[in-house]
Amino acid sequence: MTTTLEAATRAQDGVTWPPPRTGRVAMVLAALTAALALAVVLSVTLGSVTVPIGETLRILTGQDASDPRWGTVVRDLRLPRTITAIVVGAALGIAGLQMQTLFRNALADPYILGASSGASLGVALVVVAGGGGAGGFTANLAGLGRAGVVIAAALGAAAVLMLIMVLSRWVRSAVTLLLIGVMLGSATTAVVSVLLVYADPQRSQQFLVWGLGSFTATTWSDLALLVPMVLAGIAAALLTVRALNALLLGEGYARSMGIDIRTVRLTTVVSAALLAGATTAFCGPIGFLGLIVPHLARMAFGTSDHRVLLPGVALLGAVVALVCGLVSQMPGTDTVFPLNAITALVGAPVVIAVLVRSRRGALGAAL
Repeated sequence: MTTTLEAATRAQDGVTWPPPRTGRVAMVLAALTAALALAVVLSVTLGSVTVPIGETLRILTGQDASDPRWGTVVRDLRLPRTITAIVVGAALGIAGLQMQTLFRNALADPYILGASSGASLGVALVVVAGGGGAGGFTANLAGLGRAGVVIAAALGAAAVLMLIMVLSRWVRSAVTLLLIGVMLGSATTAVVSVLLVYADPQRSQQFLVWGLGSFTATTWSDLALLVPMVLAGIAAALLTVRALNALLLGEGYARSMGIDIRTVRLTTVVSAALLAGATTAFCGPIGFLGLIVPHLARMAFGTSDHRVLLPGVALLGAVVALVCGLVSQMPGTDTVFPLNAITALVGAPVVIAVLVRSRRGALGAAL
């Protein structure tokens, strides 16, 4: 059995125990890459109208389709949806991994610090303004349509992030910061509930639809903003790989290794909040992806080493998001299920399995 001293020594070198098996890691990465390629092809091929796979491959390789309508469907509708699912799945997977490691809590997710609640508050303000219940800046945003909703969601998530950043300067414990985030989320959700009471019922329905999450509303112009924001969040996450490996053994060990806990905590919170806030602004709150993907990646790779898990959760998150998006569209029919309903059906059994497998059997068991 590995001793604490051995584990600490390996963490100091940026490696967690047990060390990842190179062969297993390569096989899993190859399998995920193949699964991602297959999921991309299926995502752009299947839908209410099925495009022949040969035509899909022609379009994806830059050739003209024999039927211009297929080219329009694939390029203008399904490709943006597919890229959105890839970006959102990767972003939420990485953000979930960061939060679970930072708070050493198996049930932490990207929205645990209130980014989703802040985004919901911004959208709710626009909904109320659009219904004539408010004026000024929010009314102007309401007049911008979808762009106003995206801006309002981004501003709401950013406001909560800034408040968390300010409070983190006076908070030493990650658990305390976690509780503050939960309380902020609860307070924000309460404000949203009050705002919706004064909103027009039809606009309240629009807010509820936004809250169900969707990959289908984004356009190429949306992706031009979403992708750089997600890449910035991922770049920040890469800077914390060694520190997160050390934090697996606790903040005490991390400090003994020369890790600046406050800097790491701030960088991790900013990165995760940027990833969660950006995806929520464009797609609404997508539940369960950020919670289950890190657990699935740990089981698949057999390690907690963030050098392996970071690319692993990005690939796995993209695959799971594509599959959930594909199921929600019900290929061959016009039926569309709420995306969050599909992610919940997939995610709930995984969470139950994680709780059952937990050695401690406690809700907040450390990773």
